Amino acid sequence: MKLASTWAVVVLLAATSLYGQAGAQSEKLRQSAIAFEEQGSIAQSEEAWRGYLKTHPTLAEPYAHLGLLEARQEHYKEAVPLYRKALQLSPGFPGLRLNLALALFKAGDLKGAIPQFNILLKSAPANSPEALRYKILLGMAHYGVGQFAEASPYLRTAADADPQNLPIRMALAHSLLWSKQYSKVMEVYKEILALDPDSAEADMLAGEALDEMKDTPAAIEMFRKAVKAKPNQPNAHFGLGYLLWTQKQYPEAIAELKAELAIDPNHAQSLLYIADSHVQMNQYAEAAPLLQQAVKIEPALGLAHLDLGIVAANDGRNEDALREFLTAEKLTPEDVNVHWRLGRLYRAMGKKEEAKAELDKASSITRTANQELYKKIGGSQAAPPSPEPVAPPDPK
Repeated sequence: MKLASTWAVVVLLAATSLYGQAGAQSEKLRQSAIAFEEQGSIAQSEEAWRGYLKTHPTLAEPYAHLGLLEARQEHYKEAVPLYRKALQLSPGFPGLRLNLALALFKAGDLKGAIPQFNILLKSAPANSPEALRYKILLGMAHYGVGQFAEASPYLRTAADADPQNLPIRMALAHSLLWSKQYSKVMEVYKEILALDPDSAEADMLAGEALDEMKDTPAAIEMFRKAVKAKPNQPNAHFGLGYLLWTQKQYPEAIAELKAELAIDPNHAQSLLYIADSHVQMNQYAEAAPLLQQAVKIEPALGLAHLDLGIVAANDGRNEDALREFLTAEKLTPEDVNVHWRLGRLYRAMGKKEEAKAELDKASSITRTANQELYKKIGGSQAAPPSPEPVAPPDPK
């Protein structure tokens, strides 16, 4: 019995010794991985961490460091699952959630980064540098996924914290514009001018906001200012030309739209509005080739097909006109002009039932628009009946 007991003690001591040796070797491997990492020897560090991971599969540390090594090589997508695994094993691992959020952000998964930054923001002390950093990143992430209303308050905080930061103010102005906060756009516009008095981009943003606020003359002046400040600014001439087109100032609109084409010969919208200006002035021969070029670049331009139909009808090519009008109808089914033109064409072709159907649609659209207008201005719930057939307000 004594011999058996002695042998058991010997076995236990041997096992303990072997475990201690394995533990020492494992710790040595871990220290090597850290040393290689600090030296910038990524391949050697990765190999050491993977070796350490084989004997410690439930530890967060090797996953966290492997994720960091991938991120340092700008392999952000590869870093994300490693960070997630580490976070699953140890939610409180220092700096891990921030690394995951940044990897998601840099990998382009902005929607995935947002909840991580929100968690970090909630745990950061109010008004701390960390909280400000998270707010900036949240603002840019929301901005990047088109959530402009959500981005605006974060970007406003970031702008207030850095009075000289022009790019942040530009992003803020865009967010406010695209979330329809037009009066606030004008406030930020003034801040931008204080930093860059000749900012054509800021003038254009202000012009768009003023146009949405129905102050077209002021919007036109803003775009005039933009093209004066930077004649080669993309879309500045187009914006001015479009606004002039809405005011039926066709010759000047054409000049500005041609200036845009000098910058970008394939600007389909400029081609379209030059052509439509010619149509409005009954210059059909000048309009036709421009319309063909516009729809070749961008086939889904409803107004282009409508104008092609008008040109064809003017030339007596009724079948071509019908094809173009029907295409326009598919693209812009609520455009009263399309139905009115179709109705007139059907009537000219002797198709009375089809003509009546289209003119009825035109009347219905006009009546609905009138009712909506009455509601907005506080009038009666039903607008007066519209005469039939209804000619659109457009001079076409």
